[in-house]
Amino acid sequence: MNIAVAQSGGPTCAINASLLGVFCQALKEEKINLIYGAKNGIEGIINDNLVLLNSVIKTDEDIDLIRQTPSTILGSCRYKLPHYKDDENVYKTIIECFEKHEIGAFFYIGGNDSMDTVAKLSEYVKEQNKNIIVIGIPKTIDNDLVFTDHTPGFGSAAKYVTTTMLEVIRDSSVYDLNSVTIVEIMGRNAGWLTASCSLLRANGEIAPHLIYLPESNITVQKIIDDIKKVREEHKSIIIAVSEGLRLEGLDTFDCGMPVDEFGHANLAGVGKLLKDIVANTLHCKVRSIELNVMQRCSSHISSKTDIDEAELVASCAVKTAMNGITGKMMAFKRVNNNPYTIEIEAVEAKDVANKEKLFPKEWINAEQNNIEDAAIEYFLPLISGEQNIKTLNGLPIHFKI
Repeated sequence: MNIAVAQSGGPTCAINASLLGVFCQALKEEKINLIYGAKNGIEGIINDNLVLLNSVIKTDEDIDLIRQTPSTILGSCRYKLPHYKDDENVYKTIIECFEKHEIGAFFYIGGNDSMDTVAKLSEYVKEQNKNIIVIGIPKTIDNDLVFTDHTPGFGSAAKYVTTTMLEVIRDSSVYDLNSVTIVEIMGRNAGWLTASCSLLRANGEIAPHLIYLPESNITVQKIIDDIKKVREEHKSIIIAVSEGLRLEGLDTFDCGMPVDEFGHANLAGVGKLLKDIVANTLHCKVRSIELNVMQRCSSHISSKTDIDEAELVASCAVKTAMNGITGKMMAFKRVNNNPYTIEIEAVEAKDVANKEKLFPKEWINAEQNNIEDAAIEYFLPLISGEQNIKTLNGLPIHFKI
């Protein structure tokens, strides 16, 4: 058979390593002939926009560069596949593409929306009695997929966030004056990435002094009171906040923030919002830093564990497909923390689709303004190890199609 692989959702440092895992394992399988890559996710299948990876990835150097290249070399999409009972035409188009190119297995790398595509497509293929296998490969920096201990992409993002936070701490400690630095970190509903800043305590750091997640019930007044309390011991205060932090009591503060047509606060840019509130209330120097897309694609400081596991889980996906198994997502099962040991298993994609794994409430302290030490043991293995990055003229080299 021939196979196809596609990448979907937000970019990460590890999603190309998963593409590589599919490619390299497929080369070892006698059942597999050609390896296609679909441009821009499932849309590449719908539009019959495929690239023959056998003719693109030619050398060991290509493989090394793909492993260190962030984002998606095939491009991505955020296409929501309708259910075939609502629109069968798009499914017929997908099957036509598979049959035209004699594709017997399709691998989709992505998050919970991508697993929705895997579940729907595998169900349709089975109903139509088509001999096509569909397998999902996990990916997201948000670490919010259910039925897997963690997700490829998260470890590298956490490593970047904690390293950057450490540098912010050093910078903010220079002057002998009262200051507050608020660092906004990705995570709309799940606070895993923001919580990972607690890792700095493993290296003896006190900051960030306050950490606020979407899973916490926080008022603006609570944050002000927390800052006042921390200021009794520290002049320079560092705060980590998730972009999806939900704040109550905004109407009591004159912060000039935008509202929607119903008068509800728009929480976009929560770091800048808090900056204005804290500055106007506490009358001290306040800085807001939004890490933004750098969290997703800073491959120069990626976690070797993350990259290695991204490649490994994808190679296991190919092996699973060659055993005739379909409609699954590959998942990590943690066996041990020390020494760090994981196993890879196949779970039902339909059970992962459209669900979110929130940060455990038992790992949030009673004050809901910091993270318990138990989480550090979970985080530490995921950021371990460094990539040997190839450079040219002092800059990392990226693989491009």
